[in-house]
Amino acid sequence: MSTPVPGHVPTLQLTAPTVLVTISGPDRTGVSSRVFSVLSRHDVEVIDVEQLVVRGRLVLSVLVTEPADAAAFSEDLSSAAAELGLEVEIVHGTGDNRPRRVGRSQVVVLGAPLRPEAMAALTRGINQLGGNIDRIVRMARYPVTAIRMEVSGADPEALQSELAAIGHDHGTDVAVQEHGILRHAQRLVVMDVDSTLIQGEVIEMLAAHAGCEEAVAEVTERAMRGELDFAESLHERVAQLEGVRVSALDEVFASLAYTPGARTMIRTLKRLGYRFALVSGGFTQIIERIASDLGIDYFAANELEIADGALTGKVVGRVVDRAGKAEALRDFAHRAGINVRNTVAIGDGANDLDMLAAAGLGIAFNAKPLVRDQAQTSVNVPYLDAIVYLMGITREEVEAADAADDPH
Repeated sequence: MSTPVPGHVPTLQLTAPTVLVTISGPDRTGVSSRVFSVLSRHDVEVIDVEQLVVRGRLVLSVLVTEPADAAAFSEDLSSAAAELGLEVEIVHGTGDNRPRRVGRSQVVVLGAPLRPEAMAALTRGINQLGGNIDRIVRMARYPVTAIRMEVSGADPEALQSELAAIGHDHGTDVAVQEHGILRHAQRLVVMDVDSTLIQGEVIEMLAAHAGCEEAVAEVTERAMRGELDFAESLHERVAQLEGVRVSALDEVFASLAYTPGARTMIRTLKRLGYRFALVSGGFTQIIERIASDLGIDYFAANELEIADGALTGKVVGRVVDRAGKAEALRDFAHRAGINVRNTVAIGDGANDLDMLAAAGLGIAFNAKPLVRDQAQTSVNVPYLDAIVYLMGITREEVEAADAADDPH
C-alpha cells in the first residue's frame, strides 16, 4: 500500500480490484469483531460495510481492497466462519459499489397489515420506473408495519404518483421523499385540527348545545368533500350557534379527544427541534387552548364573536379558508426561519388542499377521497404517530427516548 500524503484523501478507482465478503447464519456475539480481526491479518482497506439481523439471522457484508495473498485470505475467512457456524461467500471484482444513480428517494410503506402482494407490486413498480432498491430497513412493527426503501435511478415525482396508486390498490400507504440534505434540516409541522389532530368536529360539538348538530354536520361533510365554498359554509353553520352560552366552549374543550398517537408524534419530533403549528377552520377559543396544552408554537383559526356571555352567530375578521391555510403555512415558516420546502402539512379536508400542496411534504390523513387523490401522500391508519416513520424515525427510537425520559 502507498504511504498516505498528509491532507490528501485517496480515491478508490472504479477499476481497482476488490473483494466482497458476505457472512451469513445464526447471529451471535462477536461475529463482527472476529471477521474484522481476520481481515486485519491482511493488507486491505475497508471500503463498505453493511449488516442486517432479522429474527436472529445475520447477514454481514464487507467490501475490501484486493489482498496480496487471495488464497490465504479465503482460507482464513473460511476457517473463522466454520468455527462460528456461519457461511461465507467471497466474490472478487473491481471497484467500489456502483455509484448511486440520480433520483435518490426514500420510500416509506405503511401497512396494517402489510401483505407480501403489496410489497411485490410496489417493488415491481419501482423497477418499471428504472429504480433500484439500494437498501431496505424496518421502521416499525406495531401498531403498523413500516418499511423504508432507499431507491436510486427513478424520478421521485414519478415514484410518488405510481407507487401511491399501487399502494391504494393494495390498502397500503406510500410516501416518497427526495433523499437530499434538506431531509436532515429542522422542520415545521403544520396540522389541521378537526378530524386530524382531534377526533370529531368542534363546530358540531357546539351545535349540539344549540340543538342543530345534525344539520351542521351535513353542511360540514359537504364542505370537507369540496362541494361547498368553505367560507360560505362556515358562516351558514356559525349562524346556527347564535345564543349558545360561552360556557359551552369550556365543555367542548373538556370533552375533546386527541387522535391516537398525537401526543407521541409531537413529543418525539419536538425532541428533535421540530416546531409545530395549528391552522384550523375552527375557532381560536378552542385552538388556543389546544396549542397551550400540547406546546404548539403557532396557530391560526377563526374567532367567534361573543356578546353578553353568548355566541352571536358571527365570526370576527377574515375567515381562515382554503387559501388562508396555505398563507398561514408560509407565514409560520417565515416566522420560524424554516424553508417552506422543509414544512410538513397534515390535513383531511378539501380546505386543506392548498396547504398540502404548498408544503414540502403534504400528507392527507384519513382524508376524504378528493383530498387523498390530490395529496402528495396519504396515511390511512388511525395513528397520528405513524407520521414519524415518514421522517425516518423508528419505533424503537421513539420508545427508547420515552424510556430515557421516564424517571421511573
